[in-house]
Amino acid sequence: MSLPAPDPVKNNWEFAEVWIDAILSPPYVLLLLVDRQGKCCVYDPAEGYKVIFTCSSYEEAQLWLLEDEYEPIEGRVCASEV
Repeated sequence: MSLPAPDPVKNNWEFAEVWIDAILSPPYVLLLLVDRQGKCCVYDPAEGYKVIFTCSSYEEAQLWLLEDEYEPIEGRVCASEV
């Protein structure tokens, strides 16, 4: 029996944002997590939270999402608030 690899952002995330493709009905949802070092991972909840994009800055992640016409949902969940 093999164990899943540890998730490096599990206890190291700084904040999370929800992004949607509002053109689709229902909207398609992606989750952006940013760790304390600024590394970003975009997860696809519909694919079992598979990482579909990684980068080293929030700006790069934001551009990637906007390029694919995703829009951020207002608000951000901060690790310090949960």
